[in-house]
Amino acid sequence: MTSSTIAGLLTCALCASSAACADPTASVYPAQPSYVEDSTAAPSDLLEIRVAKQDQLTGEFEIDSAGMISFPHIGSVASSGKTPLQIAAEIHDRLADGYLRDPQVIVRIKERRSKRIAVFGEVRRGMIIPFNDGMTILEAISVAGGFTPRAWENAVKVTRKTQTGAQEFTVPVNRIATGKAAPFFMRPGDSVYVPKSPM
Repeated sequence: MTSSTIAGLLTCALCASSAACADPTASVYPAQPSYVEDSTAAPSDLLEIRVAKQDQLTGEFEIDSAGMISFPHIGSVASSGKTPLQIAAEIHDRLADGYLRDPQVIVRIKERRSKRIAVFGEVRRGMIIPFNDGMTILEAISVAGGFTPRAWENAVKVTRKTQTGAQEFTVPVNRIATGKAAPFFMRPGDSVYVPKSPM
């Protein structure tokens, strides 16, 4: 076998290997950063409620299995299925009805225990993590400790449950991190799988 033939075979092998290891085509994925239904509270979520200049009305409140919290002076407040702004508005109106003049109420979900995301595969700590409003795939992978050296960073799979069935997205995370692709925003219940690189 001549040297030119060997060189040709090596070139073909390298080309074949390069093609086999090329990043997969990224999916067309939603650009919407948040959804109202993803921002609502649910049983087991921990709310932090602050009423200006009313320390006795400021604190943490866990939503019970019936979707309620018990708030000083006004009793049970239906909270499940509502956004923090909606909960704050109800507390404001009920406190203003005979307890305080124009109370300033702020509600935030301190711990979103009801909505979670799974991250596994070639990450340093495969785990279930809490979902936060506006969370991106970069943030989710960071919470899981980041990629391992073996991760195929531009072939990350996200499985999302919808009313019509499961959707799967191929997400180019490395390209997103370097500003070459648009952000991918997470939704509650998403499952992120980082495959091993074929290299």
